[in-house]
Parts: sequence; C-alpha cells; structure tokens
Amino acid sequence: MIMLEIEIKVRVSHMDEIKNRILTIGGQHSETVIEEDRYYNAPHRDFAVTDEALRVRNAGGKIILTYKGPKNTVMGSKIREEYNIHLDNAETCDSILKNLGFRTVAHVRKLREYYTYQDFSIALDKVDHLGEFVEIELITENNAEKAAKRVDELAEKLGVAGERISISYLELLLSTH
Repeated sequence: MIMLEIEIKVRVSHMDEIKNRILTIGGQHSETVIEEDRYYNAPHRDFAVTDEALRVRNAGGKIILTYKGPKNTVMGSKIREEYNIHLDNAETCDSILKNLGFRTVAHVRKLREYYTYQDFSIALDKVDHLGEFVEIELITENNAEKAAKRVDELAEKLGVAGERISISYLELLLSTH
C-alpha cells in the first residue's frame, strides 16, 4: 500500500502563539526530541536531480531509515511517497550504505516538539542554522486533494501563515552554503 505524506512547512516568528493555539483547540503534546538526520546520495543517480531523499534519523534513541520519493504539490501542500524502517544501530546502517557506494551529503539537527490533533501531526522545529518552522502533516492512502484542504484549514486555525516552503531542511541548509 502506498502512503502519501501531505505536508506544509512555514518559517515562523511566533512559535509560542502557535503552541498555545494547538493546545487551546485540543491538540496534545506527544514528545520533544533532538533529531539528528544524516542524508545520503546514491552512487547510481543524484538525488538532488531526481528529487529523492535517503535519510537516517536518530531521534532520542530511535533510529529510522527513510526513503522519500520525488515531491509533487497539491493546493500548496507538498506530497511525496515515504517509506520508513526502524533500525537498531545508525552506525551499522551508515557502514552498509557507505560500502554500497552511498555518500553522506549533510547533517541536519533540530529540536522538535511533536503535537497531535485529530489525525494530524504537527511539529514545531528549531533547526540549527536555519531558524523556527511549523510543519503540519497528514498521511493518507488516497484523497490527496481533500487532505491538502484539511491541512490548509488547520494552518489557518493555528495562525500558521506565510510563505510555504516546499523544499526540505536539507535543501534549505545546502542553499545557504
């Protein structure tokens, strides 16, 4: 089954107001973690060209290998295929990938506060060298347009306004260097 990630990301300057609105409408804080992401590029194609991503995330001791397919956009929301697998050891995965010819292209570190509201995941991020962002996400099997509309409605309710950033933190970080 293909799962689609419907997501918006907006740079913000009023994180505390948004946090209060999340809690006021019934959202729940689930966890706060430091996430350290190591991104890789493939030996047989350039992910910057194909718009794919391969990442190993260490989030408070949880290790997750993620592949993300090329991005599409529906109603201003970013949509892409995503596959995740939980791992026991990030360094072993790193060794396997490097032995297969993959190379590390960047590290992204952030303090992330996770909130849930209905079937939404909301992340309040403080990203090293980039600033503060809010991400609102829905995972769906089918109706991307309906999910994008729901994401828009929640963003408006929370006061998350401004330019939507369709590129990843990795791409933002690489564009500043």
